[in-house]
Amino acid sequence: MNSLQHFGVIGGGAWGTALAQMLVRAGRDVTVWAREPEVVTAINIEHENTVFLPSFKLDARVKAVGTLNDLVTCDAWLLATPTQHVRSLSEQLVALASTKNQPIIIAAKGIEQGTLALPGDIVAQLLPAHPLAVLSGPTFALEVAQDHPTALTLACMNTELGQRLTHAISSPTFRPYLSDDIVGAQIGGAIKNVLAVACGIATGAGMGDNARAALITRGLAEMMRLGIVLGGQAETLMGLSGLGDLVLTCSSLQSRNMSLGVALGQGGSLQKIMSGRTSVAEGVFTAAAAAALARKHGLEMPIVAAVDAVLNHNAAVKDIITALLARPLKTEKN
Repeated sequence: MNSLQHFGVIGGGAWGTALAQMLVRAGRDVTVWAREPEVVTAINIEHENTVFLPSFKLDARVKAVGTLNDLVTCDAWLLATPTQHVRSLSEQLVALASTKNQPIIIAAKGIEQGTLALPGDIVAQLLPAHPLAVLSGPTFALEVAQDHPTALTLACMNTELGQRLTHAISSPTFRPYLSDDIVGAQIGGAIKNVLAVACGIATGAGMGDNARAALITRGLAEMMRLGIVLGGQAETLMGLSGLGDLVLTCSSLQSRNMSLGVALGQGGSLQKIMSGRTSVAEGVFTAAAAAALARKHGLEMPIVAAVDAVLNHNAAVKDIITALLARPLKTEKN
């Protein structure tokens, strides 16, 4: 019997809210923890996340709390916070002293700045007794909330637990495919955000669809180089959590990272663009970490390096585009 009935969703942003709605639809009990009191109130009273997922009516069975201790009795935790907050939240979860050792599904996509750690590495270090899984793939939060058909990867090294989790969260319109490649699933979800910024810049600069297709394809090569060096599998990076997520994120202005890139390509300043947003564009934080990982492992990731230069080193978009186009000609395998 699957005992995974009550899920605690840690993170009340658009993605966490959408996942909560999905879990209720799958027949699970759901409690969402949100840092913002106004989000907790809006979900419980108005049945809507008016801050991060406005104009979408949530199932009344989605409940919200503002105290992590209220999640102690949950059967599983789903971590849907920005990657740069994973460490601080994991430290708070340690302090809960839960004796259930709930499985933790990581739905954060990114690389921690400074340590260059993946979210799974952080959680494994701080909460070693809790088995891990990673949920990643081509998903826009609003479409998941609206019950549009979605397929994605659930990676778990424990096959039996992975099967229980996939059955617990699946529904006719939400289809998780099981994998054992936790690293590959995380690298795909992290690097695609950086590449989406690059595609957005190209779109905003009026470079056309040919350029975007080239960035997606050559960006995939960079993603695979890093993923394989870190222990991921090529098949994973060519699957839903790699190529699938990359294509989606680089092809629609629904993507926060691509829309950010478009604004940059049109001449906007990063500070001004970010000041007008309530949601996090993970590519901004991941670009520097991904570029640092590439240097650490002696990898060529010129697109990632270019995005890092624009976002974090005040490089001009025009100069970076010129530099990319001036790179020496190579074989496609390089």
